[in-house]
Amino acid sequence: MESRAAVDDAALGREAWSVLDANSTGAATVPAPGLYPHQWNWDSTFVAIGLARWDTRRAGTELLSLLAGQWHTGMVPHIVFQPAHEEVYFPGPAIWRSTEHRAAPHGVCTSGLTQPPLQALALWWVWRHAADRDTAAALVRRIYPMLVAQHGYLTTSRDLGGGGLAAIVHPWESGMDDSPVWDAPLEALPPVRRAYRREEPSQWQPDSHHDRYMALVLGYRDSGYDPVYLRDEHPFAVEDPMFNGIWLASCQALAELAPVAGADAGPHREAAERIRAALLDRLWADGAFRVRDLRAGRLSSIRTVGSFGPMLDAGLPADRVAELVVTLESASFMGAAGYPVPSCEIRAPQFDRSCYWRGPSWVNTNWLLRRAAAVHGLAGLVRVLGSQTLRLVRQAGFRECFDPFDGSGRGSRDFSWSAALTLDLLADTVEC
Repeated sequence: MESRAAVDDAALGREAWSVLDANSTGAATVPAPGLYPHQWNWDSTFVAIGLARWDTRRAGTELLSLLAGQWHTGMVPHIVFQPAHEEVYFPGPAIWRSTEHRAAPHGVCTSGLTQPPLQALALWWVWRHAADRDTAAALVRRIYPMLVAQHGYLTTSRDLGGGGLAAIVHPWESGMDDSPVWDAPLEALPPVRRAYRREEPSQWQPDSHHDRYMALVLGYRDSGYDPVYLRDEHPFAVEDPMFNGIWLASCQALAELAPVAGADAGPHREAAERIRAALLDRLWADGAFRVRDLRAGRLSSIRTVGSFGPMLDAGLPADRVAELVVTLESASFMGAAGYPVPSCEIRAPQFDRSCYWRGPSWVNTNWLLRRAAAVHGLAGLVRVLGSQTLRLVRQAGFRECFDPFDGSGRGSRDFSWSAALTLDLLADTVEC
């Protein structure tokens, strides 16, 4: 197992700040040096959450730089490209062609997909913890209308199943890119002709999920990013419990922020109630929330860390919360792992402890589940998720993800959300 010398809380905090400073562009924080040179939606929002208790202005700048890429439809893109590195990352601006779309922002290149709508929860976290209330209030008033537009986009353009939930139209929109719950929807796609590849046909490899990812991107792009195309023709449409659980929690956050912005909280509370009802009606089965493949008309048999996303809802019925906690603490997840929380249930045939979202533990989903446990007053679970996540980064550093059995680091080093959320967890340690 990879290990390093033990560090105390103060030293760990200094290391975290060093990572965030090194990964900062001045306005945004890239996920990691080298491999991820642009601003990613989910990553930047977790960075803002991690900064909230320590630096209100920098947290606000992080959110504003992301929202500079917001489309006029309200869609917040999953990547905002940094001009100096446009050609370094594939697929880059030349593939997405956002500048050709009249709804895209002027002078900013973005992707055409979105990611979980965590921004309202992040803004509320900044507001809740800010020492400078005037600065935080001004930030809320500035960002609140953007987030209302974002939620409006999800309601009008992404309820592809007509049941009140937002559908994702690409695995990248989940934030959990290669989770095994996407396997069946991807494998139902027709064989892909790799027209985007630069290689000669003789050099093409056998059809892969990545080729299907690109086919989904190109089909959506070539439709002109048309919501009618998504509803009627796009072959990948999935209702994800984590995405919708985050949306619900962000509706509740907007309800809390509405008075600060001089707005009515009522519509946000009503939206949260609608999403809760839809989650229970459409995604709950056999003691867990599951992904629904809208094209195949069925629920996934696989449970992942995303199954617990709706626990972020303070209004989730107590019996459902109790069932989810039993599953979370069972041998399928935390009960058989050395560290929380495996990204796929351990007993699934697709579980792979070394492969990205098919098994490893991630700081960001641990943070979300810790927040969910706090919402429901589960103090013991809050304590375990916090202490064991800090144990991971103390042992292996600020890695992209971690082996859930031995705690060794996986993926990129100096990963921004791992560093930022460590700062948030350390703040709780200080407050205690």
